[in-house]
Amino acid sequence: QVQLVESGGGLVQPGGSLRLSCAASGSIVSIYNMGWYRQAPGKQRELVATITSGGSTAYVDSVKGRFTISRDNAKNTVYLQMNSLKPEDTAVYYCYGDFGLLQSDIINLRRGWGQGTQVTVSS
Repeated sequence: QVQLVESGGGLVQPGGSLRLSCAASGSIVSIYNMGWYRQAPGKQRELVATITSGGSTAYVDSVKGRFTISRDNAKNTVYLQMNSLKPEDTAVYYCYGDFGLLQSDIINLRRGWGQGTQVTVSS
């Protein structure tokens, strides 16, 4: 199994910044893609940013130039630096990772999810 623990959400004024962290633990043999989704009230979950094991990144258009995804492979952690925040960024943010997990002497590929952290952008 794998556990992902998120931190860093909160309330911020428009134009402000937040940094989300997501640390993975468990019987992890390897980590492939990691990323962040968000879900605003009444809306579908949206993929915000992804990062490959090699460090290649991709972003939804609405956050390009404002958000930066990064990862620390030694700490099994993915980050989302969010700058110039807007009210429309308000949502619950969920991290995910694609893992190779050691289970009964077999490596299985599994996607793990964080518990979600609330980001509210409001004056």
